[in-house]
Amino acid sequence: MANELVITASSLAERGIDGATWSALKNSIYPGAKDESVMMALDYCRARNLDPLLKPVHLVPMSVKDSKSGKSEWRDVVMPGIGLYRIQADRSGDYAGAKEPEFGPDVTLTLTGIEVTVPQWCKYTVSKRMPSGEIVEFSAKEYWVENYATAGRDTTAPNAMWKKRPYGQLAKCAEAQALRKAWPEIGQQPTAEEMEGKTLEVDARDVTPRSTTEALPLVASEETLQAITDLLTSLNKDWEQDFLPLCSNIFKRDIFQASQLTEEEAQKGFSFLQKKAQVAA
Repeated sequence: MANELVITASSLAERGIDGATWSALKNSIYPGAKDESVMMALDYCRARNLDPLLKPVHLVPMSVKDSKSGKSEWRDVVMPGIGLYRIQADRSGDYAGAKEPEFGPDVTLTLTGIEVTVPQWCKYTVSKRMPSGEIVEFSAKEYWVENYATAGRDTTAPNAMWKKRPYGQLAKCAEAQALRKAWPEIGQQPTAEEMEGKTLEVDARDVTPRSTTEALPLVASEETLQAITDLLTSLNKDWEQDFLPLCSNIFKRDIFQASQLTEEEAQKGFSFLQKKAQVAA
């Protein structure tokens, strides 16, 4: 390919990498990855003063869709691993340890004909030393039904990893969320462990200003919002403390009020809430 990256000894030397290290990265740390993808991970580590041989970041394939052509292509994207969050917390000098993860009761679900027994939720707590010397705990509670990855787009059954390690995978998700709460400077990007086995479509949008007559995403309807309110009331939950944080977690953006939700997002959030109600029943 004409635009394929050519790795030379000089380009490696510029990054302080010798031939042996490059070979280890290509064959042991990121086996099978393209040269340009490995170089991208290497540049990320170099910019953040990280040892690439410890694999603090992962190369995650993502489907990127061009909004003009409608075509999608797979690209490797650098994503932090849970190990990187741990490194950053430790480097802060304020990390004061973590508790063993707590798990909710086991529940048995039937998902597209597959029966699985999983923990309902996992709570992970980390401790941070504040400037005053006080030790403060930060906890995150994550639900299995909100985090697991499916085996494909046309099934609700979990993929092999989430079926094999329902506790371990959920604990990583809860730990990542707890670390983000305690150290916001870590960033809000989901970890590779949280995205493992999931398909994330990133829409490469045209940034040309919209015509005033061009249709915008429909905001959530009054009927959908009322249905959500009724369900929350029946579960003794509310918008601010329960549903909006749930939507923020699902859609990976800050959502502070119902008016920020599209109809599609509101319905997806409602569906997740119904699943939680069924599991809790």
